[in-house]
Amino acid sequence: MPRTPSEYIVHLLFDGGHHQEVKFSTIQEFQKWYSSELMPKQSDDAFINVPIPKINPGEYMVIRPSKLLAIRVEPVFSSSVERF
Repeated sequence: MPRTPSEYIVHLLFDGGHHQEVKFSTIQEFQKWYSSELMPKQSDDAFINVPIPKINPGEYMVIRPSKLLAIRVEPVFSSSVERF
């Protein structure tokens, strides 16, 4: 039986080396934000909102899409054990 992730951590790597993590409850939630907010404005220098629903539902982070170099989506399972 396949496991189902309890959340997804999205790692954003920016120009200049800055790294930020954002958590999404479902992959569909991330895909909706990615396709509706980020992709249409990928070369734009204007700010767009990045939702931070796990930390505070009303809180947002703003980014410049043109400065985003890489995105990594990591599924996190509630049964996962952190290893250092």
